[in-house]
Amino acid sequence: MTSAFVGRDGAFADVTQALRSGRSLVLIEGEPGIGKTRLLDEALRGFADHSVLLAPCLPVGEPFPLGPVVDGVRRLRPMPSRLEFSPLAGALRPLFPEWVGELPPALEALEDPRTTRHRLLRAMTELLEVLGVSILVIEDAHWADSATLEWLLSLCASGDLCTSIVLTYRPHDVPEGSLVRRLTARRPVGMSVARVELQPLDVRQTGELVRSILGADEVSEQFATLLHQRTDGIPLALEETIRSMRERRDIVHRHGEWTRRTLSELRVSPTLRDSVLERVERLSDEARRTLEAAAVLGEPADMDLLSAVAGVDGETARRGAARGLAAGLLRDVDGGRLAFRHVLDATAVADAIPASERWQLHRRAAENLRNRDPRPVTRLMRHLREANDLSGWSICAEQAADLAWESGDDHTAVTLLLDVLSGVEHSVQAQVRLARKTGRYAAAGGASFSATATNVTTALRTVLAHPDLPADDRGEIRLLLGRLLLQLGQFDVVYQEVEAAVPDLAARPVLAAKAMLSLAMPRGPWPVSTHLEWLERANELIPQVRSRVELMEFAVDRASILLMLGEEAGWQVARDVMVDAGTVDERRQIARALVNFGHLAISWGLYPQAQQFLTDAVEEIHAAGYSRLLEIVSSTQARLDWYVGAWHDLAETTTAVSKSADSLHEARIEADGILALLDMAEGRQVAGKRRLRDLLDETGRRGMVDAMIVPAAALGRSALLDGALDETLEVTADLVATIARKSLWLWATEVLPVRVEALVTAGADADVDALLGQFALWLDGRKAPAPAAALATCHAVVAEARHRENAADLFADAAAAWAALPRPYDELLALERRGRCLIMAGLQDEALALLTDTERRLRGLGAKRDADRVARILREQGAEVVRTWRRGPQGYGDRLSPRELEAVELAARGMTNRQIAEALYISHRTVGQHLSKAMRKLGVSSRTALVVAASTAGLLAAPEQDASDGDR
Repeated sequence: MTSAFVGRDGAFADVTQALRSGRSLVLIEGEPGIGKTRLLDEALRGFADHSVLLAPCLPVGEPFPLGPVVDGVRRLRPMPSRLEFSPLAGALRPLFPEWVGELPPALEALEDPRTTRHRLLRAMTELLEVLGVSILVIEDAHWADSATLEWLLSLCASGDLCTSIVLTYRPHDVPEGSLVRRLTARRPVGMSVARVELQPLDVRQTGELVRSILGADEVSEQFATLLHQRTDGIPLALEETIRSMRERRDIVHRHGEWTRRTLSELRVSPTLRDSVLERVERLSDEARRTLEAAAVLGEPADMDLLSAVAGVDGETARRGAARGLAAGLLRDVDGGRLAFRHVLDATAVADAIPASERWQLHRRAAENLRNRDPRPVTRLMRHLREANDLSGWSICAEQAADLAWESGDDHTAVTLLLDVLSGVEHSVQAQVRLARKTGRYAAAGGASFSATATNVTTALRTVLAHPDLPADDRGEIRLLLGRLLLQLGQFDVVYQEVEAAVPDLAARPVLAAKAMLSLAMPRGPWPVSTHLEWLERANELIPQVRSRVELMEFAVDRASILLMLGEEAGWQVARDVMVDAGTVDERRQIARALVNFGHLAISWGLYPQAQQFLTDAVEEIHAAGYSRLLEIVSSTQARLDWYVGAWHDLAETTTAVSKSADSLHEARIEADGILALLDMAEGRQVAGKRRLRDLLDETGRRGMVDAMIVPAAALGRSALLDGALDETLEVTADLVATIARKSLWLWATEVLPVRVEALVTAGADADVDALLGQFALWLDGRKAPAPAAALATCHAVVAEARHRENAADLFADAAAAWAALPRPYDELLALERRGRCLIMAGLQDEALALLTDTERRLRGLGAKRDADRVARILREQGAEVVRTWRRGPQGYGDRLSPRELEAVELAARGMTNRQIAEALYISHRTVGQHLSKAMRKLGVSSRTALVVAASTAGLLAAPEQDASDGDR
């Protein structure tokens, strides 16, 4: 029986039109059995002259990264002979071991799994281009692995893809947190989007489908209506029901139309399973055995594998397969393999097999797949588990975890290892090995660790509780646990675990030194002196370290910790770190050093040096393939931009970091802090305070004292301006007490001026003098411009509160100190205070001139709330203030904004969106928005046309001429 293509004319037209236009993303969604595959098959018939890569996804528990695409490539091109690859294609070797003779040499291993994955995805994109694929089809994307979905996201975001992409998926089966949602919710760069949502057939269409299946001119209206009611118009259920009824001879041709013998007795099976099992039971024993084997395998299989799993000879299996094909249960898959026509059919058959027989079938499947080359680890793992061979399954699952890790899929690797640790009893040695891998993979996984955090830490603690655990292994696992707890921000527990690990690591100096360096980090409960003691103990172990990379790692950590603790000697250690790097791992240490030093230079107030560190860091990160650090650079750059007054586009670039799934927790917190400060400065007080309170609650709960500074200081200053003195005292009390107790005065720059003003207003003069004395003592002899400017501000605040005549001069000194950094916002706030003091001293003309200029500069900076406050002072003094009508960001009408023009100029140089993003320190999504706005303003719809239009309009600068050309 064959069925007509019914009720899908509109959907068919949409799909084919999108594919003919090229560079399209076609989304086909619908419930199981609705006809997504049939629609796709019909549409692709018109593209027989195109290279189509079909990649169906399968419902496996832990899918192999990029597995559907890899299998699709193998079917499209079994061997890559006569194809030209770049060296990047060497990253494909783990996925295509049978191609090793044709692929470039393997690339150097990368430590960061996300960098490994990024490189692999780039290699897959190159493979797509080399194969000349014009249409990429991902069927059942709701079952796709994360690597496949990430690759699709990168393709859609590239902006220069020449391939159309088709996705079929079941919206209700998309797992929570799946990247499918991101794919379907965002408009891809440079691609059109066609979304097709398939609906059930109506009664009329149901009748048409039934007529086509039966080859009849008519079916009774009652029969069509009842069929529609019982099947809800789902094409698959209709087809299966009609086939079953016809085989049972329950329908007859009467008076020129097909109808049920007794209409009232019509029993269309309420589930597809009943229909499938009924059809299977009527087949021969050899057919049932072949079908059961196919159902247990769950994936397309050749006849050799089917016969081996079924336990029958080849001829018997072929006869059984022929009957399965004739019954419409099996289908011929390209490449001479067979599979069930529908996944639901296979599930129904597999579930009906008695458990003991099903175990045996899975055992045979595992035995035969084990000898395949390449070895299908994921499939093998499933069959071993279903066969209750837990020992074999655990070995295979660990291998699958290692493969996932090598492919950059740290989440799958950790999930598999946790399953192995908890699912099988292991020896102590095996537990240690698995715990070590789990901890390392989870710690290196960065942002994805949060999804498995509780299970990972529980698993490591379970292993630690083993009474026979060797001391050095216990120490290593404790150290790993400490690293993971550090990522979770559980600092109170971190130091307990790491300190307990030190004695156990006496025989392993490298690990012992790492533990001691962790304890030297200033987030623990101890004063600076104790952190320095741990740092010195770690330093004593350095002579026992032989690896150059580990020596560089320790040097970077030592310099960073010294600078965090406010020790100026750290800058000399930092200079010593900057050596020539010979390997990728060494370059990564240099990149990490540059990021750390850039961040710390900001805290010290060395802003030009900080900018240089960050600029060099970006270059080194790209050279070392260490992309996981880019978001940290972006958040640090945002912090520097805030201080130096580069607020244009700051909210946009910082939001990208805050919302990015790739951002580490510390980067998101820093970005959220900058966004809150912008809200407050621009007058969005409700939103700003809400952000600040949420940030203060989170950082306080996680013990991140240094990250509490920004929200505490901003909330305290806002409360002072509102006259809420008690609130300021409360919000700054614990933080300043911690800074004083630990002697971490480098952290005092933001919060101490606020705390001092609150205390002096409250009359707590003794507390003020004590704090400023300690701060000045620490600062004496140190070149720390930002803390020095903060101390100058504190002295001015105290002088003003105590009505001293030199208050105005002291605020002038503070403003000059901020300006020298440069830090214009704080400079202007100090000048505002100087103006107030001048008014109090009766120097009105000087004060009004100063405040007029201050108001103008504050408004130009974007500090609306502060500018309005200064304007109010001026009006109170009788000065005329020009009212500025602000309706939001500057509008450019049909003209390109400066940022849009920058993006167009870089696009004209042939740079991709990601390259433009890196050059402008913004997200690639923001680049896409700039280019889209530019296209709209210039009336074009493609990237090429945009460049031509911009050039014709004279918007693009002439290419810079080489100096040698000018001399000719």
